[in-house]
Amino acid sequence: MSSYDEMNRVLDEQKKFFINNGSPSIKLRIDRLERLKALIMNNRYDFIDALNADFGVRSKNASMLSDVYGILPAINQAIKNVKKWNKIEKKSSNFPFGLLGAKSYIKYEPLGTVGMISPWNFPVNLTFVPLVSIFAAGNQVMHKPSEHTPITSTLLKDLCDKSYDQNEFATFLGGPEVGEAFTKLHFDHLLYTGGGSVAKHVMNAASKNLVPCTLELGGKSPVIIGKSADLKTSAKRIMFGKTMNAGQICLAPDYVVVHKNQKEDFINETKEAVNEYFPDLKDNDDYTSIINQKHYDRLQDLLSDAIEKGAKVDAINPANEDFSQQEFYKIPPTIITNTTDDMKVMQEEIFGPLLPIVEYDDIDEATQLINSKDRPLGLYYFGNDKSEENNLLNKTSSGGVTVNNVISHLQQDNLSFGGVGPSGMGRYKSFDGFKNFSNPRAYYKEVGYKFDKFFNAVRPPYKGDIEKILKQLFK
Repeated sequence: MSSYDEMNRVLDEQKKFFINNGSPSIKLRIDRLERLKALIMNNRYDFIDALNADFGVRSKNASMLSDVYGILPAINQAIKNVKKWNKIEKKSSNFPFGLLGAKSYIKYEPLGTVGMISPWNFPVNLTFVPLVSIFAAGNQVMHKPSEHTPITSTLLKDLCDKSYDQNEFATFLGGPEVGEAFTKLHFDHLLYTGGGSVAKHVMNAASKNLVPCTLELGGKSPVIIGKSADLKTSAKRIMFGKTMNAGQICLAPDYVVVHKNQKEDFINETKEAVNEYFPDLKDNDDYTSIINQKHYDRLQDLLSDAIEKGAKVDAINPANEDFSQQEFYKIPPTIITNTTDDMKVMQEEIFGPLLPIVEYDDIDEATQLINSKDRPLGLYYFGNDKSEENNLLNKTSSGGVTVNNVISHLQQDNLSFGGVGPSGMGRYKSFDGFKNFSNPRAYYKEVGYKFDKFFNAVRPPYKGDIEKILKQLFK
């Protein structure tokens, strides 16, 4: 049996199970979420070891933050609120029928089976955080994890197979051919997290079955430093976000725009921050490796292209280590200046520890630069000038915003997460995530039979001036 046939068989069984059993109770949804929480906590050290093995070197402390404890708030919030989220929303009915007993309401119902394709950069977090919203909404799941993290993906499958019945959660391992077949299945919804180029193929395949998609992508998330910003604190916060997972984060700060008179001071502060975080890099287990040779070569190509076109490249290497010979694929945090628009590093999402610094004379130049590119997943403003902040944010668009930090809006329990335009569509986390994976089914209960005579005014045979009646009904 081909992978497509096997996946299609499981999908058919999940759909039959859903039809036979109907919408799962709140008790069962909470039970699924509790099982997820137990799965994570009981196997947290195995997850951390698997992630480290897949990356070669991945900070175990950062993994504990992002791929274990960073998931728990979403689970706890859903367990606490799923009953409230699932409540019927009463709506008013049209005049005069509302006065005569008509009822209108919205009831959030599961979509059915949600297909989920998760990425390699945070393979545990970006599987389980959206899963919380999917489970809370009462759906079943079929999951295709990334082939670039095979040890973690195998562990995910083993543990999820033990914790969930196949009709609740089924995992399928494999490479691009399995992923391609997966996107052709007739899901009730498809979630893809990853790059924009692959997303186009995912959405195209899903469109053949009119499967609605949630796409969590990325883009060039900018950092704008106003003249009122504290440069030392800003640099520490920016470089913490940029060096986490070696910049392999969809929300990582992609380039910094700073006033020309503050550029050198800011660059010096970035070096101080990296020196503080990582006194050495090459053999430091807290500094993560690039995932594989292919992505390492891609980043080196971005650097070479920038240098060829006149950029200045400054690697922050506190211990002056030789990275030309190493066991893994580490790249030190690297500042790039004198950039031009034709450089690949200013066109493509970097997804690594390279940080272009662009100077401005007037803050409006920063706005123009941001708007010359696709709308990003995140946008970060540093400064205490409220007028400048409002002006910048009103004239730009992004999936989310963090002021005076980077990435932090993702960590807020009551904020949903998603992109806009090429950086994604749809949301997960919190109540918005619950709604994203639900069908907001509209219900209307008509007035009782004894009031049926009220409809005679708009039923044939028409008598008199019907417009007079319509004006009263629809005023």
